[in-house]
Amino acid sequence: MITNKPTRVIIENLTPEIDGGRFPIKRVTGERVIVAADVFADGHDAVWANVLYKRTGNAPWKETPMKLKGNDRWEASFTVEEVGTYVYTVEGGIDRFTSWQKSLKKKFDAHQDIKVDLLTGLQYLEAAAHTASADDKRSLQASIQCQKAEVDRQRAASIALSEALSALMKKYRDQISAARYDKELAIVVDRPKALFSAWYERFPRSCATTPGRHGTFKDCEAILPEIARMGFDVFYLPPIHPIGRKNRKGKNNASVSVDGDVGSPWAIGASEGGHKSIHPQLGTFEDMEGLINKAKNYGIEIALDLAFQCAPDHPYVAEHPEWFIWRPDGSVQHAENPPKKYEDVLSLNFETEQWQSLWEELKSIVVFWVEKGIRIFRVDNPHTKPFLFWEWLIREVKDAYPDVLFLAEAFTRPKVMNYLAKAGFTQSYTYFTWRNTKREIIEYISQLAHDQTREYFRPNFWPNTPDILPEHLQHGGRPVFMARLVLAATLSSSYGIYGPPFELCMGDALQGKEEYLDSEKYEIRPWDWNKPGHLKDFIARVNRIRRENPALQTTWNVQFCETNNDNILSYGKVTEDTSDIILVVVNLDPYHVQSGWIKVPVAAYGISGEQPYLAHDLLSDDKYIWQGENNYVELNPQISPAHIFRIRKRLKRETDFDYFM
Repeated sequence: MITNKPTRVIIENLTPEIDGGRFPIKRVTGERVIVAADVFADGHDAVWANVLYKRTGNAPWKETPMKLKGNDRWEASFTVEEVGTYVYTVEGGIDRFTSWQKSLKKKFDAHQDIKVDLLTGLQYLEAAAHTASADDKRSLQASIQCQKAEVDRQRAASIALSEALSALMKKYRDQISAARYDKELAIVVDRPKALFSAWYERFPRSCATTPGRHGTFKDCEAILPEIARMGFDVFYLPPIHPIGRKNRKGKNNASVSVDGDVGSPWAIGASEGGHKSIHPQLGTFEDMEGLINKAKNYGIEIALDLAFQCAPDHPYVAEHPEWFIWRPDGSVQHAENPPKKYEDVLSLNFETEQWQSLWEELKSIVVFWVEKGIRIFRVDNPHTKPFLFWEWLIREVKDAYPDVLFLAEAFTRPKVMNYLAKAGFTQSYTYFTWRNTKREIIEYISQLAHDQTREYFRPNFWPNTPDILPEHLQHGGRPVFMARLVLAATLSSSYGIYGPPFELCMGDALQGKEEYLDSEKYEIRPWDWNKPGHLKDFIARVNRIRRENPALQTTWNVQFCETNNDNILSYGKVTEDTSDIILVVVNLDPYHVQSGWIKVPVAAYGISGEQPYLAHDLLSDDKYIWQGENNYVELNPQISPAHIFRIRKRLKRETDFDYFM
């Protein structure tokens, strides 16, 4: 039996809502949350709707009125201002005063008697006056007195239907009939770097200036100025822990090592320690602290690799054999991805009966490094560990340290990648690495940026990684490296490169594979950063363009433009107030000059069809005066495979000459 007074209002189809509210949406501080819902009631009465939101805990609810968009669909937005967790929902009710106004107007326009209707309105006004503030009460009393004075019909209707009175009565609606959506939905709010970041990956052991010498954290400090000059704000280090000696891999992933082989950093653990230890040749914890602090001076954060796997001689193997899989012959199971074998790496057994102690130990690894000053982790192969484990670990860590960010390195099936993002990963690697044609890029980016995926999946685009040298980078030369950099850096607001192979345009691969020849994963590689043909200055320019143009600091505003050449890709990014308009044009063919016509959506940019506008190429500093939608471009990949135009509208001054804003 229903014991409370039943509501007549229905609230359904609320968005955004991920899997029935099972998972939170994601935002960074300063981002908007746009909430929509179907809100309606039986009969012809008007309804009202509000979005309610607050920080979790004892924070008071804030409310934002929703606007009717049509067909009973209501919408409103609010901005999240603090790192942490928010909740939001929607409430609505019968808007009795608005319903009364609608009825009154119809009768008034039909010249019917409205005397009794005005008396009904007085009741609403008097009820509102009882709860109104002092100033509002005075305004309401003035309207009440006018109605009681029995002014003429025209005057009475004018007062009752006035916008001022309508706005005032909205503040004192009858809440008795209010309904609230049956869930409070969560938002995880991160710091801005969760949305806008530029990552630079480099192996610390290869940072020494003397060929053949093992690099140190001090050597990493020495290259910080150049990383900062190139415009990167995250310096990501592959694992820095002791490397196992048992089954150590040789150069080019040889199954047998020889004296002097340094092994793979992902084969973590040896007699010197495990995941809470530092490779002794890299330096000490004091050196690590020095690197973290020195990086901060350059506006750079150090990100660490989080790889939950062990070398066969990791201390965990002897101390906790129950955390590993043991085969019938008494040997421990190493990692495999048939036909590949990773004899130098042991997978953890997440199905062990002692799973709770394993989970707690792995969490303690993250907390250990967080307390050493690390706030960003690139997580290796998270798709090979249980989803519930990640959901628990990330929640536990962020409850205590809400500014920590996690990047999921999971090149796997789409649903698995998406679920990891739902489970809490801040950013995610993507298939961008293999999206090359115009059609592939448009379809993939449109999916990431414009469907519900955007509410929880933040992409981080990588043209290359130590594990992946895509085929196009093997054969396209310098132009394809430049084009892929522009695409990664402007399509996504977070991107990264594995250097120095990227800025040196290295395409040497193992025969028939997308893997680097003489891979740095298995040996120390000295690098000549100033080798002719490097892209450091080009990278620096692209990153400066990103920092100086807010339109490039989000992924969600990308809109593709029509072109008449399948080798020419064009897209725009615009701030909400159109104060920053960026138009990118890329030649996807690294071998030939390509040209064509771009259809620029000038109306969306607030530019009339007859109004000339300036297209300023921020890469070359060339300037063009364009007019209308259709404009011609030509790109020689040997000079520059891309334009990054800033579109400037023309304004007219009173002095009767024109300039561009």
